Amino acid sequence: MIRRVLLSLMVSSSAYALDIKQPDAPVSSTMQLYSPSKTLNIQHVANAFGCEGHNASPELSWKNVPKEAKSLVVTMYDPDAPTGSGFWHWNVYNIDPTVTHIQSNTVPHNAQQLKNDAGTQGYFGACPPVGDQPHRYIFTLYALNTTLDVPNTVTPAVLGFSLNGKVIAKSQFIGYYGR
Repeated sequence: MIRRVLLSLMVSSSAYALDIKQPDAPVSSTMQLYSPSKTLNIQHVANAFGCEGHNASPELSWKNVPKEAKSLVVTMYDPDAPTGSGFWHWNVYNIDPTVTHIQSNTVPHNAQQLKNDAGTQGYFGACPPVGDQPHRYIFTLYALNTTLDVPNTVTPAVLGFSLNGKVIAKSQFIGYYGR
């Protein structure tokens, strides 16, 4: 049986986010990331590894992006995946800072996506092992003081490294999903 579990809003200084070095004078921000859909459900579940979902990325919205931002990055990470290193489900970068919304199963014009840890380009839905406690799916929005000059063939680790010294604001929430 698939359970729908509410997304819960987390403060931007969560211990689960990447520990990214900030610029010398980070911009103070009240930037907020949220999902209008409020739940992770069968639409957002993978159609692989024994899961039978629709593998559509959730709808995301944000507000209060600093006017100094030159680009945005959205990531989705599962620290509870039984891999020893978690699981990167989605990494979208070089999003135009005037964009405030990503429709379900879309990517903003001119934004780039990396391969996820399943080896496919773009979004890979939730799919925790049967019987595990609900996994945490951490969605993070980063506002950067530049665009990123990295090819979409790099790993999520290289993307994280590329954020160092460029993040001027960050917001996140955690969605839970179990089966």
